[in-house]
Amino acid sequence: MEWDGDCGGADMNSVPEGVLQHILSMLSNVRDVAACACVCRRWHDCVPYLPALFFPRNAFDGPAAARDAADDAIGRMVGAVERLRELVIYCPFSMARLPAWLAARSATLRVLELRMDAAADKAAPDAGGHLDCIGLVPNLEELRLWGVSLVTAPAWGRLQRLRVLEVVGAPMQDSAVKEAIAACPNLTDLSLLGCECSGAMAIELALLERCRLDFLCASNCSLLLSAPRMESLEVQGFTWISLRGGNSLRRLSIAKSIGTVYKVDTGNLPNLDHLSLRGVQWSWAAVTSVLRSASEVKHLVMKIEFCGELNVLQPFPEVDLVEFFNSHLKLRKFEIHGAMFAALCQKNSLKNLIRVRCMQLDSRFLIPCLEEVLITVRSPLNAEQKLNTLESLVKCGVRLKTMVIRISQMKNCHDAADDFFEEICKFKYMNYKKVRIE
Repeated sequence: MEWDGDCGGADMNSVPEGVLQHILSMLSNVRDVAACACVCRRWHDCVPYLPALFFPRNAFDGPAAARDAADDAIGRMVGAVERLRELVIYCPFSMARLPAWLAARSATLRVLELRMDAAADKAAPDAGGHLDCIGLVPNLEELRLWGVSLVTAPAWGRLQRLRVLEVVGAPMQDSAVKEAIAACPNLTDLSLLGCECSGAMAIELALLERCRLDFLCASNCSLLLSAPRMESLEVQGFTWISLRGGNSLRRLSIAKSIGTVYKVDTGNLPNLDHLSLRGVQWSWAAVTSVLRSASEVKHLVMKIEFCGELNVLQPFPEVDLVEFFNSHLKLRKFEIHGAMFAALCQKNSLKNLIRVRCMQLDSRFLIPCLEEVLITVRSPLNAEQKLNTLESLVKCGVRLKTMVIRISQMKNCHDAADDFFEEICKFKYMNYKKVRIE
């Protein structure tokens, strides 16, 4: 701090030992660690105090014949870091060497992330033995696995301290997943992403708070989830969904890009702030069940193309706009796709209200909390009713600040599309402070 421009012999060697260890402890990429360890003996002596090691995909460039050399390098670095807390391996490695690495650092290791698809000698896809060695680290707190197989349950014992479990890109059997999760009874965060499974998935975790389940299900698959402390849930790919204990749930997202969502049973959701419903086809019973449970929601996203059962695609039934907003009085932000928006325009109660004078309309129907609306319009059909709905939202939304009308993929096969767009432009001009067109 008193340096006057003359080096005077001051360099990194004058940095106190504790400060040097703290600076070098911020390194995790093994290439950086190896480079710093070669600078001098003092820096090399700091390696045992590193908290983390990260082996990227290109950590060891070279032909497959050099695999043994890469494994030896991984083993030397893992063995040298005596207080290793976090180990991330993305580069190719040999599964046969993994147990020795984990055993060497089992006392201190708390975070483990492995790209198992990079392992050249991992067990056959129908065997869970390649995961058994994780049981050598009973004090793990976070575990992330890429490209594994959960067709049979791994014998990793009880991981009582594990709080975070993430599995990406894995074929699964429901029984194996159930046993694997049962071995981690104290999970607070669970993510199963890009996984393949069919049948019934049952998950019961008393301490679970955040959950992401993204399944690639070509056939029908059901989910039974029991988690009384759940705060955030994102579900993709399930046909039947049953949630037990959603009183603490604040964020819920349900989607299915292929197939139909037939049933969703969540129970009452008194603390839900954000709700997102997406997919090609939902049964109307499933839609109404979720909306009825989420009467306190503040941010609602509705992007469902069709209703109907089995393979019969049907438009949305009529939705009374007045009843809808009276049932969701706390709604602040509303994102709605073309199909659902068209359904909101078809009830007679709205048409009758439009004929009433503005002052009477305000006294009979108000939307008290709505601040932002994003509407995607894809068809000029029922243009007059849609315009009436837009006018009602502006007039009755006493706190409305922004309305975005998104024109997307509108078929311009006749003059109706041009006329409709012209009317929307007029509407935007009349309400230029609140409305804009994308």
